[in-house]
Amino acid sequence: MRVPGDKSISHRALMLGGLASGSTRISGLFEGQDILSTASAIRAFGANIRKNGEDWIVEGVGNGCLLEPEGVLDFGNAGTSMRLVMGLAGVYDMETRFTGDASLLKRPMGRILDPLRQMGVQAQAEGGDRLPIRLHGPRTANPISYRVPVASAQVKSAVLLAGLNTPGITTVIEPVATRDHTENMLKRFGAPIDITLDKQGARHISIDGQCPLKGQEITVPGDPSSAAFPIVAALITHGSDITIENILMNPARTGLIATLQEMGAVIDIENLRSQGGENVADLRVRSSDLKGVTVPAERAPSMIDEYPVLAVAASFAEGETLMQGIEELRVKESDRLAAVANALEVNGVDCTQGRDYLSVRGHPGGKGLGAMTKDARVATHLDHRIAMSFLVFGLAAEHGSLVDDASMISTSFTGFMKLMADLGANMETAA
Repeated sequence: MRVPGDKSISHRALMLGGLASGSTRISGLFEGQDILSTASAIRAFGANIRKNGEDWIVEGVGNGCLLEPEGVLDFGNAGTSMRLVMGLAGVYDMETRFTGDASLLKRPMGRILDPLRQMGVQAQAEGGDRLPIRLHGPRTANPISYRVPVASAQVKSAVLLAGLNTPGITTVIEPVATRDHTENMLKRFGAPIDITLDKQGARHISIDGQCPLKGQEITVPGDPSSAAFPIVAALITHGSDITIENILMNPARTGLIATLQEMGAVIDIENLRSQGGENVADLRVRSSDLKGVTVPAERAPSMIDEYPVLAVAASFAEGETLMQGIEELRVKESDRLAAVANALEVNGVDCTQGRDYLSVRGHPGGKGLGAMTKDARVATHLDHRIAMSFLVFGLAAEHGSLVDDASMISTSFTGFMKLMADLGANMETAA
């Protein structure tokens, strides 16, 4: 089987393709609603984006040449896309307006707006720096040296993208390394990027602004965050044996695989190879007897989106699994830490949550777990990862599982229900 193309790489390929001179051809682009929101925004800035067979073609406007959008940019549920575009366009001497769906309207944007304001951007937002937001860049943006206060690839990427239209050198200091797709993609398109480590081990990522970018041929590998769901489904469902082809194996994205292997998961990494500057591989996954582990806080940046489905795996493991340093989950599409803990409790799993941790005591075999009544529905809070995680939960729980809404899954994982059905899962709409 295969999963959709990696969302992180898909977002960045469209954005930098829209900024580059000439044509960019992207194969394997993820075509979910989040990515289509990115494509719509980049079109609004003047780029031409079209589908040609299985590939996507982007005719860029050239770095520094974005046009002012005529209307409000509505990103729906695409938080990553919107934050990166705020950096990309916010420093231009023009007005750009941002909004989103009910879930995105509740999410704080201050961590993106703070460095942009330091660069001279005027930002008008609702209380607590929430959407809708109106940005107007200065005549000439200020290059800054910005130390990110929390480990966040989104903040790092927004500042680096803002640095593309800023004279001089913009530097992001990253005490804890996060996924490096932005740096890799900027290098691919020809941006002058310099990365060094200081004595404390912090990464200093510098970009020399107002540089020309050149269109590229990009192949997008399979998304490891999407692969997480069939991986865990296979591990907890007796008799499973699946191979997921062409998965991105960037070291900043493989924390879940490492953790599951520590728990005893049989996951074989096959045909490891390089593709477009990123490592990819095929993963063979077989049902396994899992044991609880302690997941260290320093691993969180490499698997921050996978904790909900890891909690599902932990629910069927022997012993306790302790996940530390995960306060970032509280500012995702929902308060994911609270949402996961509540969903586990609804399904009979013994767990404890704190400000920055979650502890799960597992039930090997799943006996007694699941939706005992029709009222035992998981509240997804419009969060696609909560929905998918607890549909997977039902595959091994004695009483199955119920989620209150699955409609938002298409924003993140187009074809999830069909893919799981093709693997033998019984997922259907309940009355």
